[in-house]
Amino acid sequence: MATHDMIIRGGTIVDGTGRPRFIGDVAIRDGLISAVGTVHGDAKEEIDATGRIVAPGWVDIHTHYDGQATWDAEMAPSSWHGVTTVVMGNCGVGFAPAAPNRHEWLIGLMEGVEDIPGTALAEGMTWNWETFPEYLDALEQLPRTVDVGTHVPHGAVRAYVLGEREQPGAVPTADDIEKMAAIVEDGVRAGALGFSTSRTVIHKSVDGELVPGTTATPEELIAIGRAMGRAGHGVFELASDMRREWNEFEWMGAISRETGLPVTFAALQSIAKELPLEEQIAEMDRQNATGANIVAAIALRGNGVVMAWRGTIHPFLWRSSWAEIATLPWDEQLARLSDPAFKARLLAEDNVFPESDIVHLYRMIAQGWDRLYEMDADFDYEPQYEHSMAGRAAAKGVSPAEYAYDLLMQDGGTGFIYLPILNYSDGNLDFLEALQAREDCVNSLSDGGAHCGTICDAASPTFMLQHWVRDRKRENRLTLEQAVKRQCHDTARLYGLDDRGVIAPGTIADINVIDFDNLRLLKPWLAFDLPAGGKRLLQKAEGYDLTIKSGRVTFRKGEWTGETPGGVLRGPQRAETREAAE
Repeated sequence: MATHDMIIRGGTIVDGTGRPRFIGDVAIRDGLISAVGTVHGDAKEEIDATGRIVAPGWVDIHTHYDGQATWDAEMAPSSWHGVTTVVMGNCGVGFAPAAPNRHEWLIGLMEGVEDIPGTALAEGMTWNWETFPEYLDALEQLPRTVDVGTHVPHGAVRAYVLGEREQPGAVPTADDIEKMAAIVEDGVRAGALGFSTSRTVIHKSVDGELVPGTTATPEELIAIGRAMGRAGHGVFELASDMRREWNEFEWMGAISRETGLPVTFAALQSIAKELPLEEQIAEMDRQNATGANIVAAIALRGNGVVMAWRGTIHPFLWRSSWAEIATLPWDEQLARLSDPAFKARLLAEDNVFPESDIVHLYRMIAQGWDRLYEMDADFDYEPQYEHSMAGRAAAKGVSPAEYAYDLLMQDGGTGFIYLPILNYSDGNLDFLEALQAREDCVNSLSDGGAHCGTICDAASPTFMLQHWVRDRKRENRLTLEQAVKRQCHDTARLYGLDDRGVIAPGTIADINVIDFDNLRLLKPWLAFDLPAGGKRLLQKAEGYDLTIKSGRVTFRKGEWTGETPGGVLRGPQRAETREAAE
């Protein structure tokens, strides 16, 4: 009988702890890592990893697969990029608890905030749950390639308790708050990894209404935090505009100090935030110096949109000629767009923006030619002016609008333009260098499964290795050891997932075998493969030789093997790890 189920031999092990890499073997038995170092004995399967990086599976703590996880076993695109654990239910949106008469409302909330097609959600979900514990039970009925954990989402909780009273600016009664707190406590006790809320004007339902929680009082939020404290675990996650009069860090610090639990917020350079990023970090430092545990969730690159004719956004969306063809089938749209007369007419028109508190964002999308970048075959996600519509148009001697139009028409009307709305105020990512070195900052905000027609940041782990470690043209790259630690060990530990994120005996055998020299992101494409033909941007990578989940190979050379060893995480996960290797 074989000593082990699998042995990965001779790889360069980057174990996730931040320690220097070393050459060695990794043995797996019964879904766990059984030995690391020089492994003796034999195995049912041996893998030669000579010249390859052997690292833990990535733990992505900011995703929105809440609907997709109820029908999709593959869990793409995150699973294509070495992710073996996802945490969903972020930003206060999700589908449990769900009163039977609120299904459509919850879908509209998710569609508006996260750009997930409502038709896909309506067709894909079975709604065989009402309470949050029942939702976790429903998730367990489907096999999957990754482990999933989730927050209790504020929007669903408020809708469940307030019913039709849940309107923008609604003020819950003391009894309402008590009921909300009880739902959160029950959800956390059932296995939720935390609670999430959103307090930003960028997040709106499909009907244009502010999401629940945007105007919640500190009393409501603190009561929910105390409920988590009674349950004994969980992360309080939020996105916020950080308006000065809200004093967000005051109540965040109060919750954390009283409960001992971490509070994490989206730390971004953002046009919507009143507090500059530097001030956000300073406020976090002030609270943490008095015993709080506030953690800044940071993105790895500019957060923005990928524009395409068939995507959700493009620069010509607010011109009258586009309105004429917006609802036509794609083949008819393409024929009109290919007509030189139509092109000339559209380019001659002015933008007509609707009245909105985010009209500045519309102007950036439609007129920010120096910040709209061409996504060519070798696209650099830290682009400079010469890659912009303005820069490329000047070099070609045409207007930026014409250059953008022609770019979108490439390859049969499938060209892409990139606009980093957030995290790119300086035209580079230099500000992230210091944050990557801080223990109170965690890599996050990939939004895997969300913003289907505008982004594909689920590829962030691959981007970090390719860009920050290997290819970055600017100074101050990250070491491989640091990058690996930040996207597996650090993310896992924040949520109490101590059984993963490192390569050590006794931990879950979640492993990536990577051809680091040839690792690269491929060009994204727009697919229409969600239920009801819903669209989503997808992006694959080359360089992942193997992704192993719980000791079983789930992806080989980027292709799903059909294995589904993933499951549902219920609360913190402990493991008895052993430092000694064979």
